Amino acid sequence: MAEQPRPLRADAQRNHDLIVAAASAEFARVGSEASLEEIARRAGVGSATLHRRFPTRRDLVQTVFAEQIRQLCDRAVPLSEEHTPMASLRAWLVEVAVYSAQARGLADTIRFDDAEPPDGSCEAGLAVTAAVLVRRAQDAGSMRAAVSALQLLTLVNGISIAAKDHSDPAASASSLTLLALDGIATR
Repeated sequence: MAEQPRPLRADAQRNHDLIVAAASAEFARVGSEASLEEIARRAGVGSATLHRRFPTRRDLVQTVFAEQIRQLCDRAVPLSEEHTPMASLRAWLVEVAVYSAQARGLADTIRFDDAEPPDGSCEAGLAVTAAVLVRRAQDAGSMRAAVSALQLLTLVNGISIAAKDHSDPAASASSLTLLALDGIATR
């Protein structure tokens, strides 16, 4: 049985929370390429503290966006209850595209390739949710069987990257995602 990680000391937890809050603000302001030194400065911690807690930029980005991604994944259940399988997949992927286009730095950081995403990552949560929705749409005969969840997430992520600098990223991400999804529906 795997050992549970020990809880952080109160001061370490406080530093963690300060770093995540500062990173969230900086990512919203300039994207995920924000200066780690500036994030540490805004958090009131040293660079070594930031790097000890978050060894890579990706670790920090994943932590900053994890809760929002979890909420996006949780949206799949009510969408599935309200819509047909294909309509729920479309609605959920539009929500993912819009959020990713508006959350500066997220789309630039997450990647979907042929390998399974690492457990606990933002990509893993999205991949599991997408796989369920894709399977339902395929089982209903609404979507081509050859399309995979990871392919769709790669497509949506690319759309988010393309739409993020438009004057209205949400509208662009939504319309481009719907246009792309029309191409995967069965005829």
